[in-house]
Amino acid sequence: MARPVQRKDHRVSMRLADADVAIIDRAVRMRGRSRAEFMRDAAVRAAEEVIVENTVIHMSPEGFTAFVAMLDSPAKSVPELVAVQKRPAPWETKAAAE
Repeated sequence: MARPVQRKDHRVSMRLADADVAIIDRAVRMRGRSRAEFMRDAAVRAAEEVIVENTVIHMSPEGFTAFVAMLDSPAKSVPELVAVQKRPAPWETKAAAE
């Protein structure tokens, strides 16, 4: 999720074990980012997950009944997904074997 560049008003400081820094720095090099960017993005992503996991969805009894009925109904085939599933994986093609 791309975020617009904003003024950074808050500094966060933490102490980490050498092993933690080593694994973070390894991932940082793989992503080609700075440690600060990587850690900020990871922390924001984790915070968003917690918020989503703990968000209560309210709906009317009628809406819930319709939702359950939709879940209980037979699945509908999506031709595009069927076509993708029938294609050989990239590692199964002749070009990949050469």
